[in-house]
Amino acid sequence: MKLRLLPVVITIVVSSGILFGGWFAYQSYAMEDPFLEKVAAVEGIAAPVVEIDRERAVVRMTIEAGASLREAYRGVVEAGASSLGDRDIVVEASGESNDKLEDWWSEALFDVAQAMETKQYSLIPQRLRELAKADGSLQVTTEMDETNVYITMVDGPNRKYVILPRQAAMMGVWPNE
Repeated sequence: MKLRLLPVVITIVVSSGILFGGWFAYQSYAMEDPFLEKVAAVEGIAAPVVEIDRERAVVRMTIEAGASLREAYRGVVEAGASSLGDRDIVVEASGESNDKLEDWWSEALFDVAQAMETKQYSLIPQRLRELAKADGSLQVTTEMDETNVYITMVDGPNRKYVILPRQAAMMGVWPNE
């Protein structure tokens, strides 16, 4: 029996198109769009962008002025729990940062890292307030829940947001052992 090449190639191309098209439509209309709508409805979030893959969903968002970073994060996680099942949710909050905020955060980072490592979370707002008071124009807000520490830094119209997990990432086997 002799197979003709053209019908086989056409069948493969059409089948692949239907399979991948169906998968793309499912990802977009059944998962991504409803999740994005729920995230956009969370108070304090502007311009959310969602990327979903097999293991996780990444949400990039802008936090509106005066909104609570912790509440926005909680809203995204709750929306994901009902829409995405057991996928991990990674939240990346952004604002209009500037060099002054970045330099200030670099200076404060050592103290924050030390407090996180020793699990002395009450030292974080205390130390950040001291550093902000020395600066004068900077405002710092710290919040915490059972999973993360949330830091919001404001310098006029510029904002920087930091979400620090309370549980450090587990290290795997060292590559040289």
